[in-house]
Amino acid sequence: MFDARLLSGVSVMIAVVEAGSFVRAADALGLTPSGVSRAIARLETRIGMRLFDRNPRAVVLTEEGRRFHTQVAPLLTGIEEAAEEAAGASATVRGRLKLNVDPWFARIVLAPRLPELTTRYPQLSLELLVSNHREDMMAGGVDLALRFGPPHPSALIARKILETRIITCASPSYLARRGTPKVPQDIAKHEALLSETRNPGAPSAGSFIGGKTSSRFPSTGAS
Repeated sequence: MFDARLLSGVSVMIAVVEAGSFVRAADALGLTPSGVSRAIARLETRIGMRLFDRNPRAVVLTEEGRRFHTQVAPLLTGIEEAAEEAAGASATVRGRLKLNVDPWFARIVLAPRLPELTTRYPQLSLELLVSNHREDMMAGGVDLALRFGPPHPSALIARKILETRIITCASPSYLARRGTPKVPQDIAKHEALLSETRNPGAPSAGSFIGGKTSSRFPSTGAS
């Protein structure tokens, strides 16, 4: 079984070699000089050899210590480089991202930004599914789903990324013929094409929300 204390001791030894003294090595490592001395003593006991010649003016490697340092220093450098490479890999956006996106969001919001996204993250591969169904929206290995309206209670993690409005509009010719509504209740007297949402709880074209109240007014026409 690997002894983590051996790696710790080697790190202290290399710090002493680079600093030239226990005191300066202690400053670099955030330890006390006595802590560095104890770590070196434990390492010497563990490997069964004396690593340093100590005198009041300097700390130098013994012949055995130089051989040991020559062997282990590249290994410790390799560990540090591997850790840095792993950290860099975790910070790099790469791999496949499978999205299940509402059709309106895909067309109006996402599509114009795709060139910027793929340029910024060239190692990212996107797989895009377009649907407004909520049932099984995470099926088939989907990583992220985007829908309008409040989320259903579930174990999924949901975050609001934007707010939007559903507007009621009419052509100038229709308003010239039927008159312009003054208040929401006037909508009941008009013909309308209603875009009904499939998302329960989300407002539809026949709903009007103001402050903390909301109202729904029927109108003649198609849905």
